[in-house]
Amino acid sequence: MDTGLKGKVALVTGSTAGIGFEIARQLLKEGAAVWINGRSAERVEDSLKLLTKAVPNAKVHGVAADFTKKEEVELIRSKIQHVDILINNVGIFEPKDFAEIPDEDWFRFFEVNLLSGVRLSRFYLPRMLGQNWGRILFISSESGIQIPEEMIHYGVTKSAQISLARGLAELTKGTNVTVNSVLPGPTRSEGVDGFLEDLAANKKVSTETIEKEFFQTARPTSLLQRFASVEEVANIVTYLSSPLSSGTNGAALRVDGGVVKSAF
Repeated sequence: MDTGLKGKVALVTGSTAGIGFEIARQLLKEGAAVWINGRSAERVEDSLKLLTKAVPNAKVHGVAADFTKKEEVELIRSKIQHVDILINNVGIFEPKDFAEIPDEDWFRFFEVNLLSGVRLSRFYLPRMLGQNWGRILFISSESGIQIPEEMIHYGVTKSAQISLARGLAELTKGTNVTVNSVLPGPTRSEGVDGFLEDLAANKKVSTETIEKEFFQTARPTSLLQRFASVEEVANIVTYLSSPLSSGTNGAALRVDGGVVKSAF
């Protein structure tokens, strides 16, 4: 299937590992030119080498930026003047009791998870409207619908992302620009792998046992009853980034394995 992504330019934030890295890899395979991003130049350089090896002759570039620093977001905008596809994937999470979350943590979570997308969309959306084509995607989470009690601040920022995406979509009426959000459920990313391995070592059981226990206790509503792969999440992001998804705008699409117990 021709996704029509050849020649398009994409920026994927938070893409040196996990879901973001896989999104970048799939977009490169479809012929798009991709800018990847990470907090350090070293991580960006390492990821560029991996992507070049995975997709020979890929047009891939990198830019380091820490999204807790407004001036580094401005650096991205000055370095990358044009993108057809903006994937707001960068995000942070941390389990913490609500009573123990200080204002500083709330500000940091909003800065990275929400304002990163606000600042980049504010720059690129008018340009997409000017050329009458573009895609903006927010990688939110099922936690934006079912706020996890162990990290309420994270869930609130993910809800805000969904609202932001829908609001921006309203600005695209009658154009070929779309704005959508994608809501992954529990996903087997780099960070999750490390967490499972550490927990398994501490309990002296297999990671498979830990995964089974997680879905029995923490996410019992899951229909998948396993972690999704980063490839499964990136598949829908790649589709939504393409011209094939022209009829989908202002939507929040779940890739949650059925964790959210709702028909809508």
